[in-house]
Formats: sequence, structure tokens, C-alpha cells
Amino acid sequence: CCGIELMATACSRFDLARFGAEVMRFSPRQSDLMIVAGRISVKMLPVLQRIYMQMAEPKWVISMGACASTGGVFDTYAVVQGVDQFIPVDVYVPGCPPRPEMLIEGIMAIQRMIDQDNIPKDPSGKRMPLNIALQPNYEPGLQPMDVSIGAT
Repeated sequence: CCGIELMATACSRFDLARFGAEVMRFSPRQSDLMIVAGRISVKMLPVLQRIYMQMAEPKWVISMGACASTGGVFDTYAVVQGVDQFIPVDVYVPGCPPRPEMLIEGIMAIQRMIDQDNIPKDPSGKRMPLNIALQPNYEPGLQPMDVSIGAT
């Protein structure tokens, strides 16, 4: 589900390129943003961790959807109950599946933190995860395309 919305985000209707994120690289050494979408099985977890470790610094992670963030409806021993237990997550994009606008807002939240040079660091100087949780702002009577997105 989340993969379909991720692909839709890159299409012309949402035009991810206008936000400076048009190039998608499928090599970890050429990437600075990892978007974890969908459920993560325990068997797939070492591969995910290896890909994260191969990314060059600075690197950012978005947990997209309920399955990646909390395991979703798959409360079983074979599914990881939240990717943040194993790799640091900077932005949580909620939904099942989240709309492309939410994913774009997540990417923009990371861009704002980088632009403001407001990146939290621990006492040793190592970058800490941003831990931004996005929430949709709904108002009665709005059409689906009129819903605004805001970071909390």
C-alpha cells in the first residue's frame, strides 16, 4: 500500500521535484534519505540495517505508514513492531497508507531542520534523530485535496 503512494508522490500530480527531492537513487552510497514503507519482517531486518549503515553521513530516515512505524495490524513474532527499535527515525508519517501530501510534508520537515541548522546532537556531538510526528489537520466540510498537513 505505502509503495503505491510513494510512487504516486514522484508522479506529475504531486511533482516531488519542485521540493528538491526529484532524484531517487537505489544505491545506499548515493542516498541521504531512506524511506521505510510497509511491514518489516524479522528476516528482512538485517538487510535494512546493513543498507542504513552503508549510507553516507548525514543520513535521514522517514518511517512511512502504520506498518513501518508500529507493525500495523501485523502483531506477530515475524514482523518488527516499529522500525525505530533498530534504526534511528527522523520523521514518522502516519496513515494506512499515508497520502502523498503527508510524505511530501515529511520530506519538507527534514529540509526545514537542515536549512535552520537546528539538528539535535547528543553531548558527544553525534546527530540525534529528529523524532517529528506528523498529524493531519482535518476540518469538517473540506474536500480531500483541501486537507492541510502540519508537524507537531
